[in-house]
Amino acid sequence: MLPRLEARPEASRVMPYLSPLVAVLLMLAGGALVFAALGKSPLEGFRVFFFNPVKDTYGLTELLLKATPLMLIAVGLAAGFRANVWNIGAEGQFIAGAAAASGVALHFDSSGAATLLPLMLLAGAAGGAAWAAIPAWLRTRFNANEILVSLMLVYIAQLGVSWLVHGPWKDPEGYNFPQTKMFADAALLPLLVEGTRLNAAFLFALGALAAGYVFMQKSFMGFQMQVAGQAEAAARYAGFSAQRTIWTGLLAGGAMAGIAGMAEVAGPMGQLTEHVSNNYGFAAIIVAFVGRLNPLGIACASLLMALLYLGGEQAQQYLNLPSSISLVFQGMLLFFLLGADIFINYRLRFAAAAS
Repeated sequence: MLPRLEARPEASRVMPYLSPLVAVLLMLAGGALVFAALGKSPLEGFRVFFFNPVKDTYGLTELLLKATPLMLIAVGLAAGFRANVWNIGAEGQFIAGAAAASGVALHFDSSGAATLLPLMLLAGAAGGAAWAAIPAWLRTRFNANEILVSLMLVYIAQLGVSWLVHGPWKDPEGYNFPQTKMFADAALLPLLVEGTRLNAAFLFALGALAAGYVFMQKSFMGFQMQVAGQAEAAARYAGFSAQRTIWTGLLAGGAMAGIAGMAEVAGPMGQLTEHVSNNYGFAAIIVAFVGRLNPLGIACASLLMALLYLGGEQAQQYLNLPSSISLVFQGMLLFFLLGADIFINYRLRFAAAAS
């Protein structure tokens, strides 16, 4: 008997929700093999990787801090992904938003005005949206592939920030490190829990998830984008604008990524460096799909992804493994999710081998 894939008469209603759970379980099984291959006890590896990071209040607040940019970026990307607008360059939009917000913080460094943080927030959103507007314009004007354009713009953003912190924005008292000077207190987000790094950006993320739910599930524009993603011909017949869908999807993702960038420089970093992003923009793509492009699912997936980040740091400290092991877990999660998603439209059948 040989296994083969057989197309389902109609898509499974269960597998879209079951496949993320299957992917997580397969990721854990793969993780056990990875730890064993590296000469570590899988049980000890899981304890350090998944339980050490959240064993106390500080660890829990760090989990929420790491999850915050993932929530912000993923909910913005989900709006576009639902319409088949593939913004793969959120990493660059995150960096552009961080740079724009940093420019405001440095320009008004001595003002101490209460309006500084709102201005930084607007600058971050505008910077990210402006960076996303480039692939949007090229897609609608020249039918350029937004996947390639948005991805290539990531490297331009990285080089641009590198030039800024090595050149005009470099801190003259920073011992020649490529970074800006530390922001003034008025340019830093207030802490939510004293003695930790969790700040008001977490509230932004919760607000963004709520707004994303209303937009995607309750608004007419969200309905138009969903129809465009599920049945492009029906959307055209109904008179829904394809260009508006592309612009909305890309600008929403860019603005939310830019806000996440602002939250990073005005939060735990307190300055701009050439390593401002921790690959949040790329990780948020996984978060969006593990969360099934649904705000509630994105919230849960963000916590899981944040735990993988923290677990990598713990593995480096206590198991003498490279912190990049968290990328291995992220890659396995995406790989197994894509594999499990096959069974939404296909099922496994066993048939006798042909003689």
